[in-house]
Amino acid sequence: MTREKCVLAYSGGLDTSVAIRWIQENYDLDVIALAVDVGQERQDLEFVRQKALGIGALESVVKDVREEYVDEFLAKALKANALYENKYPLVSAMSRPIIVKHLVEEAHKHQARFIAHGCTGKGNDQVRFEVGIMALDPDLQVLAPVREWDLKTREEEMDWAAERGIPVPTTKDNPYSIDDNLWGRAIECGVLEDPWVEPPADIYTLTNDARTDACGDEPEYVVLTFVQGLPVAIDGEIASFQTIIEKMNEVAGRHGFGRIDMIENRLVGVKSREIYEVPGALALIVAHKALEDLCLEREVLHYKLGVEQKWADLVYNGMWFSPLKEALDGFIETTQKLVTGEVRLRFFKGSCVTVGRRSQYSLY
Repeated sequence: MTREKCVLAYSGGLDTSVAIRWIQENYDLDVIALAVDVGQERQDLEFVRQKALGIGALESVVKDVREEYVDEFLAKALKANALYENKYPLVSAMSRPIIVKHLVEEAHKHQARFIAHGCTGKGNDQVRFEVGIMALDPDLQVLAPVREWDLKTREEEMDWAAERGIPVPTTKDNPYSIDDNLWGRAIECGVLEDPWVEPPADIYTLTNDARTDACGDEPEYVVLTFVQGLPVAIDGEIASFQTIIEKMNEVAGRHGFGRIDMIENRLVGVKSREIYEVPGALALIVAHKALEDLCLEREVLHYKLGVEQKWADLVYNGMWFSPLKEALDGFIETTQKLVTGEVRLRFFKGSCVTVGRRSQYSLY
């Protein structure tokens, strides 16, 4: 008799690797592992795919959705100048809805009635996954193995995995929890749990320390060309939005711009200390806002500020697929019709400053 199927959001880490076997044993389901490429660093996704098969997944799928992520998700975030609590460019929150979208598509493709994720019961992501899945297909059932199982510590997980021949880490654990994609990096846990402790230098990979010689002693200028709210060229060279994000990560990061250290109010009701590296995202938002200041009529500009905060709150809270979020998208898109022109940014020693802007639609 054919077993029912479950599509698992798979990262290749310990939690989701254990989840493959745990779901098989506790729910008697075949597992289809899905890894989604949104531009995360350091991952050999073919290795991840093969690892899932080795553990026992019925199928293991890797989807490269970077182009879709940029064009259909990050483009909306930039037009909205999306900053949760006026600081955080929604690095993790932006990637969750596209992962959800492809989980649901994969479930439909394989006629699976179950979707599983590897989120704990402490963070925002459990809500983002579950609300998103229910919005797209309320008939699907969501499993949350990490929330359900009796494995209380990482050591217990590793012992459970080793008993079943599941590969476990053999090197010293990174004390930090890191999530990253094209829009930036999010770092938490370890010594960062103490809000008084200065973040160690070794947590950063995208940005130089602005206090050191690594940033250089000369400013660097970049000219971004926008058409209807989106960048289409950098220093006069036409490029895709994805390429521009990558180049801005390099330039802004080289000069130490884009570090955020904040106490964040989580959806689940707790405060958390979060470190973000968002050089490209933050620089693009600086430039986009500067061009809007030049091109948008006062009442539109002022009203949009409130819409931006509501948009960021909705996305942070997992409401990407909500009717209100869709309606706000429509308003924001209307405001972008004349946001066309050029912005010149200066990067130097941890700063990003607008030093020039021009547009054929300037109201100045």
